[in-house]
Amino acid sequence: MSTARLLSWGKHPRFPQLPTSCNWRDELSRKLAQARQAQGTTLPYGAGLSYGDSCLAASDHVLHMRPLDRFISADWSAGVLVAEAGVTLEDILSVAIPRGWFLPVTPGTKYITLGGAIANDVHGKNHHRRGTFGRHVRQLGLLRSDSGHQVCSPGSEAGLFNATVGGLGLTGLIEWAEIQLVPIRSSQIDRVTQRFGDLDEFFALSAELDHKHEFCVAWIDCAATGNAIGRGIHMAGDFAEDGPLAVENPRKLTVPLTPPVSLVNGLMLRTFNELHWRKAPRTRSRARVGYAPFFYPLDAILKWNRIYGPKGFQQYQAVIPEGEERTGIHALLAAIADSRAGSFLAVLKRCGPARSPGLISFPCSGTTLALDFPQTDRLDTALFPRLDAIVRAAGGRIYPAKDAHMSGEDFRSSYPGWSEVEALRDPALLSRFWERVTR
Repeated sequence: MSTARLLSWGKHPRFPQLPTSCNWRDELSRKLAQARQAQGTTLPYGAGLSYGDSCLAASDHVLHMRPLDRFISADWSAGVLVAEAGVTLEDILSVAIPRGWFLPVTPGTKYITLGGAIANDVHGKNHHRRGTFGRHVRQLGLLRSDSGHQVCSPGSEAGLFNATVGGLGLTGLIEWAEIQLVPIRSSQIDRVTQRFGDLDEFFALSAELDHKHEFCVAWIDCAATGNAIGRGIHMAGDFAEDGPLAVENPRKLTVPLTPPVSLVNGLMLRTFNELHWRKAPRTRSRARVGYAPFFYPLDAILKWNRIYGPKGFQQYQAVIPEGEERTGIHALLAAIADSRAGSFLAVLKRCGPARSPGLISFPCSGTTLALDFPQTDRLDTALFPRLDAIVRAAGGRIYPAKDAHMSGEDFRSSYPGWSEVEALRDPALLSRFWERVTR
């Protein structure tokens, strides 16, 4: 057992986790049983890149699944890969890209584990085309404390499969998964970039470009006010039809230490956002770029969460359903600008109608906004209640993988499938998030 304590990526709430390292699949049953006997409950923990308390065990004891990082099998003629839960998306890309395959869906970091991608049913810049990660999982191996090893798929043990996809690691330990990759001819991206002046322009660009491109996303200036609310930079892209199939390993910077206070403040935020928006092209610009800067810009800075200081940060990510998105997103951005808080990286993107198999998966047809806030007491007492009220009135919902504040009432009304997940929850597994929103 390691003595190092683990936190979530946002470092808030601060409940250090004592890990038991899981190195081999054949020892999982014993370690799960030991944890249940000693602590009552535990929780699987992967790379620790969930932002809030969904990766923190109620007992503050976790089973560290990251060492389970082996590939089991691959059919490169069909793009079908089987790997252990601790394999990261970066590991998958390193073997898939040279063979002409890529992840069907990827979030904004390649450092998450396969098990974490399934447990949080991650989504990316192509949700409007391919939906969530869970739609591309063919089957998975699950270990439960009460019924042992299970193999789940959309066609076998479908109820347990649907509860596991997006189920926040509560239905059992994901031992391995089989996923379907997508073919590519080049690992480079043909990117289209254009800045826009307000929220109406974003929706006009989205209506024009979403159906033409595999990937679409926008950076938003969360400090803009007045007629400029919602201004930003729209980026669309597709894999190039020709070019190298190369794994990219760009040079990385590292934030060497945690400063005594957050380096993200109002003046710096407004200055950076103004300069970043103005340097973007006014008219549509095309360029060929690598997949790493297109999909994973923040991965170029290791331990970037340190810039928020010892108190950490919270990310707020909500989706506003179609029909309410213009009014809802405008109200959210106005409230954020009024608070004079926010982050350099605020992301706005459209989600499509493709349904996830997950019972409590986050995305729905509409628009999602995500941004970070340095942790202060006012987030939970002033700003977040204001944002929650806007999301609630619009019929939207908050992303559990990013959450550290959502009320139980909001969670249960937003995710009616929670009771089915609870009925299938492994009795040995319980997170601080689940305890907070269901009890």
